[in-house]
Amino acid sequence: MAAASRLSTSSIRVSLSSTARRRRDDICATVRFPRARMFSCSIRAAAKSSTSTCEPQASANQKTAGLMQQAEEQEERLHTIPGSHGGSGSSGVPVFVMLPLDTVTHAGSLNKPKALNASLMALKSAGVEGVMVDAWWGLVEKDGPLNYNWEGYAELVQMAHRHRLKLQVVMSFHQCGGNVGDSCSIPLPPWVLEEISKNPDLVYTDRSGRRNPEYISLGCDALPVLRGRTPIQVYSDYMRSFRDRFRDYLGGTIVEVQVGMGPCGELRYPSYPETNGTWRFPGIGEFQCYDKYMKASLQAAADAVGRSEWGRDGPHDSGNYNQFPDDTGFFRRDGTWNTEYGKFFLGWYSGKLLEHGEGVLSAAEGVFQGTGAKLSGKVAGIHWHYNTRSHAAELTAGYYNTRDRDGYVEIARLMARHGAALNFTCMEMRDHEQPQHAGCSPEGLVRQVKKAAEVAGAELAGENALERYDAGGYEQVVATSRSDVGSGLSAFTYLRLNKRLFEGENWRNMVEFVKSMSEGRSRRLPESDRTATDLRVIFVKEKMSDEHKEAAMA
Repeated sequence: MAAASRLSTSSIRVSLSSTARRRRDDICATVRFPRARMFSCSIRAAAKSSTSTCEPQASANQKTAGLMQQAEEQEERLHTIPGSHGGSGSSGVPVFVMLPLDTVTHAGSLNKPKALNASLMALKSAGVEGVMVDAWWGLVEKDGPLNYNWEGYAELVQMAHRHRLKLQVVMSFHQCGGNVGDSCSIPLPPWVLEEISKNPDLVYTDRSGRRNPEYISLGCDALPVLRGRTPIQVYSDYMRSFRDRFRDYLGGTIVEVQVGMGPCGELRYPSYPETNGTWRFPGIGEFQCYDKYMKASLQAAADAVGRSEWGRDGPHDSGNYNQFPDDTGFFRRDGTWNTEYGKFFLGWYSGKLLEHGEGVLSAAEGVFQGTGAKLSGKVAGIHWHYNTRSHAAELTAGYYNTRDRDGYVEIARLMARHGAALNFTCMEMRDHEQPQHAGCSPEGLVRQVKKAAEVAGAELAGENALERYDAGGYEQVVATSRSDVGSGLSAFTYLRLNKRLFEGENWRNMVEFVKSMSEGRSRRLPESDRTATDLRVIFVKEKMSDEHKEAAMA
């Protein structure tokens, strides 16, 4: 991939070579992309026709168009890999790949477009359905309220459209930086940060008063705290601008809009922030209900049930970020969580999160209804301390799920009401891979969420929580994608596109995984297809004069 940063990509060929003989119909073994080469040929043909013959200009243009159409048809045939997901009607699960977090730069342009173009070609050759990208609030609306810059994303949409790849676009209303996998820093828009500096209670706050600038507190959802607009109105205006800018691609190239509803784009509280070492796995996290808006809501809820003393503060015995359940009075086996007060507090805390999801999804549904684009919402796979009675880490995140109470059915019903898919993480994890002392059960959690989606009639999609390139991780995703227990997956999004993905064994595993998902079963390539095979991305440098370009565009 090093060549990607040094050479032009006017012609790109991606091939998989092997010492073993290839069958004629095994197109996964060798894939070539002639489009750029054919395009340059058509340019030369057009230039030659316009300078050395007496043919009318219209005739030259017709020949150019014909050559370009032939190139596109040939490219499409090469992209149609046997067994790949073909859209609706296929019994398999389409695979998408997350693009890098910094796909669009702070200046609003597409980052490393030539390398990205080559990567998209390779993904298409592997049978991938499409890619996912974060549309960062902090980049698009950074120059001022209602001042949107979608140009970098427009370039990406056009690039994906040319490669016949689908797009999942995330309305990312959170900051990038400070969490697992965050490789860059993209704060909230400067004008929003200015409002936060004047009123720190606009962001989530923990018991000790620590502010978290990742996402606007849901406590002020309905208050005009952002220069005369409520946060929900700001999100709605943003989504409406996106819809208007990309109307012609919605339902076609852009097949899904994932609506961000919290930190990391997930419907949850920022209960386990990694910034400055605040939280470390497998700590229980902390409740985030101490900004003045959340405290006022808690007091009102307590007054409504005739127990005003319950609204004076959050739980006093819930411990700190890095403790274990049994270290606290609230989360221990027979702790406060299971008392009348504990049930009141957890019902209010989780209920506020559901209200927030209802508000944001209602706004999104109103904006995108009739566009053909599907909605989705992301839910975190908090699998640590799942094997305890209280499920402490889930509770602090806002998921009221305990040994005796299912907290995911109500979340799935929320998604189903708005026609949104429930996108769940940690699909790649196995129980035996986790540390025993952490009480983890990602497999049990996934089974529970699959059943919840089935009960609620919600579409279920999945992601991997951490980067995985090994066959074992992929096989687990294939297994969890089936509908043997609860809902099967409607789509899977792989985290994430980077250089490591294209390394020899990693790429072979990825190609094999996409094939398995499209067939809906586990499979392994023949040994002859797994031996001495390397992915090569070759960039052939071509030079074109300005007059050639002009001739092609004439």
